[in-house]
Parts: sequence; structure tokens; C-alpha cells
Amino acid sequence: MGKLAASILAADLADLAAQVKLVEGHADLIHIDVMDAHFVPPLTIGPPVVASLRPHTALPLHAHLQVDAPEGLFDDLAEAGTDTVSFQVEAVGDPSPVIAKARGAGMRVGLALAPETPVEAVLGSLDELDDVLVLAVHPGWAGQPFQPEVLPKVRGLRAELDRRGLAADLHVDGGVNAATARDCIEAGASVLVAASAIFGSEDPRTAARDLKRVVEAA
Repeated sequence: MGKLAASILAADLADLAAQVKLVEGHADLIHIDVMDAHFVPPLTIGPPVVASLRPHTALPLHAHLQVDAPEGLFDDLAEAGTDTVSFQVEAVGDPSPVIAKARGAGMRVGLALAPETPVEAVLGSLDELDDVLVLAVHPGWAGQPFQPEVLPKVRGLRAELDRRGLAADLHVDGGVNAATARDCIEAGASVLVAASAIFGSEDPRTAARDLKRVVEAA
């Protein structure tokens, strides 16, 4: 059964704990976008916000690092209570030592791919991963339209994960809503990450509930 990750990138950060409480009954995890104003232009949040949020939810916290030198944040994120950390494959040379450092900090580990990055960039690392995250928008901003051109990439990754008998979760992140969720699940995604579709709505609780129903039905 598919999982729903509620991305706080579109949440009201002034009332973050309450925003997360709204979706707890329907989301399976909380997705946290960490951006450094270098790898991508925006500057978002980091370990102090994760540490502030951690006491307010029992849901797993998944930090998606869109930063240069992601390994520099691993220890602080782990100490803050992060359960899983994913970093952009484009931000590192050899992913293996970076993956090992994240795992050594006690976290589950994933690799993320920008829309223009081919599947081959992560195939050599699949056996080391707990998650693979396919971006269906350009990294950096919530609210971008879904790029259906990434669906063959999702299908290719699903086929390879299944061929190797690997249990890594396959995320699709960006532009996910009720209209695009089914295509993502049918392509092989096991986790859908939604920001604007949940927290950009007038009623995040209902939006999360309705999107989770679409994920489960697909």
C-alpha cells in the first residue's frame, strides 16, 4: 500500500506543530526540505527546526537535502531527531562514502534525482539505499507543475528495484496532487510527497485525507 509524505515546504512555519497535527491522521511521514541558497537559490530550514518539531509528532521525519556538501549536516540532523535523510545525487561525487556517513549517524538514507538526471546516476548505489526520491519538478520551490516526463524514470527504477529484490521505498516529489497521484503509483512509486496539495489548501486535514485515499486506491 502506498504511503503519503506531507511536505512542510508549503506549511505555515509560524504554526508548524499545529500544521503537522492537522495531517497526522492521514500522512505516513513528514517531509522536510532543507535548502542552502547555494545548491538551489532558496534558503529554508535546518536542524533547529527539526529539533523543535520532533517533540510534537511521532511520525517519521524525512529530511530532503538540496544542499552542497550534505554530509556536513548529518550529525546535527540525527541529533535533532531526523529518521531519514535523502540528498541530491548531483551534489556529490561518489555517493557511497556520503551514504555511509549518513548511516553511521544512525539514519535511514536515500538518494534524490532532479528531473534532468538519468536513472543511471543512482543504479550503482541502489543496494545501499533505503529510499530513492524522484523529483517531478526542479529542486527548490513548491507549487511547480508536475513533469510527466519523469514517469518513465519511475518505471525504470521500480523495475530495477524489483529485479534486485530490494525493499527501498520509491518516492515521487513535486506537483503531486489528486490528478497526478494515480499515475505515480501506477508507475511504481510507493511514497508520494505532497506540499501545496496539502498545506496550500484551505483545509490541510481534508486535503491529506483525500490524497491518502487516492494513494490507497491506486
